[in-house]
Amino acid sequence: MQAPKQKQSHSRTAKRRSQHKIVAPTLNACPRCHSPRRPHCVCPVCGTYAGREVVAPVQQDHDHEHDH
Repeated sequence: MQAPKQKQSHSRTAKRRSQHKIVAPTLNACPRCHSPRRPHCVCPVCGTYAGREVVAPVQQDHDHEHDH
């Protein structure tokens, strides 16, 4: 097993590590409902992908009154 002949400098190490960062996911506007969505993914709001409905849109129920 070979080992490096020379120690790698702090500058070189820092240059390599400069790309190790967390970036926010890319969001594009849905062409149908214009809500933000990930590219190449089904829209979570209207349920369309590539111009056709793939999944039924999720109806959000905001009724917080429960009879217990």
